[in-house]
Amino acid sequence: MNDLQEAILAFNRERGWGQAHSPRNLATSISIEAAELLENFQWQDAPKDMTNVAEELADVLIYSLNLATVLDLDVTRIVQDKLAKNALKYPLPKADTKTDN
Repeated sequence: MNDLQEAILAFNRERGWGQAHSPRNLATSISIEAAELLENFQWQDAPKDMTNVAEELADVLIYSLNLATVLDLDVTRIVQDKLAKNALKYPLPKADTKTDN
């Protein structure tokens, strides 16, 4: 468990919120907070309120780390594993001087 997960766990324990944090409830909360983050981009390409963007992104991350804790997932390992899987799925193109990338 990383330092952020420990801080989130302590915050929740101090408030007695552990029982409400089932995997289903946490996954639902991630989706709700992601929708709130997305509202900052509705009808515009760039958000006007970066403070709100940061707060909503933090909510998504907090719930995500909380879910990983509840499910006893090693966040570093699962992210590294997913990056490795994505590298195989989306390999870098061979060097080509004709491309704009």
